[in-house]
Order: sequence, then structure tokens, then C-alpha cells
Amino acid sequence: MNLEALVQRFQEKDITAFETLHGMYAENICGVINTIVRNDALAQEICQDVFVKIWNKADTYSTSKGRFFTWILNIARNAAIDEVRSKSHKQQKRNLSADYFVGILDRATEEETTVDTRGLKKMIKKLKVKCLEIIEMIYYRGYTQKEVAEELEIPLGTVKTRNRSCISQLRDNMKA
Repeated sequence: MNLEALVQRFQEKDITAFETLHGMYAENICGVINTIVRNDALAQEICQDVFVKIWNKADTYSTSKGRFFTWILNIARNAAIDEVRSKSHKQQKRNLSADYFVGILDRATEEETTVDTRGLKKMIKKLKVKCLEIIEMIYYRGYTQKEVAEELEIPLGTVKTRNRSCISQLRDNMKA
């Protein structure tokens, strides 16, 4: 069965379709969450919450807004960042380098590499060090722009400008 039909059945609250999609995506989603929260048990818990959330909000997904996996991934990323920003997690921020995230792609076998990750390593490696630092802190570690400015001891306006510039550079890399 093709993905589009499977997603349609999922949106119609077909439990078998949900189980199939869960089987297809849960491991990857948990991995992304774990990359942000750095705790396997917590990542599993958040992953389950994400799947409950997408089940309850299945009708909000639209193919016109992007791919199904990307929709789930954004929900998962936001849930993980919410956890990292919570008071209970605030004191346990860990420094993760961009090399760690690139290394994930290096370790993936060809069969494990999805359309979402193909070329990501190449796009990331093309970024300047300043961009890697900003993107890593904001998108992978869940820092706010204000927190990045404080951590790097640079003006908030500089962080905002660099962030926009880096995202623009990533977009250009994606088009290339």
C-alpha cells in the first residue's frame, strides 16, 4: 500500500494504519527526540506522547503543507524542545557538537538513509562555523535566540541576523 493511502486511512482513525505508521517511523522519531533530550527513557516517553498527539490531531495534517514524516518530525522536535526548556530540564543542558549530528549520518547504512537525510551531511558541511554553532544551539539543543546571545556573549540582533542568514544558506544548499 502506498504512503498516501496509508495516511488517508490513518486520518480516518484506522488503528491498523496507525500501527503500520508507528512501525515505520517510531524508531527514527525516538532517535531525533533522544538527540535533543539525551535520555533514552525520556525520549521513549516523549515519542509515545507524540504518537498519541498525532493520532488525536490526524485531521490537521495536509499533504499541501509537506510530507507526513516531516509533519511528525516537527511535532516531535517541538515536544523535545519543550521538555528541554522545562524547568526540570533547564539545569541539565549538555553541549553537543554539530559533528555529533553529522556523525549520525556517517553511521547510517545506505538502507537506513531516508530521503529526509540524503544530502543533509553535505549541506551542513557547507555551512560556516558560525552557522553551525547557531543552528546547533537553536534547533538541536532548544536554546532561544536570547539564550544563544547570552551563551556566546554576542548581541541578540547579531544572533537573529546570523540565524536568518544561516537558514537562507541552507535553503540555497537545498536548491543546489
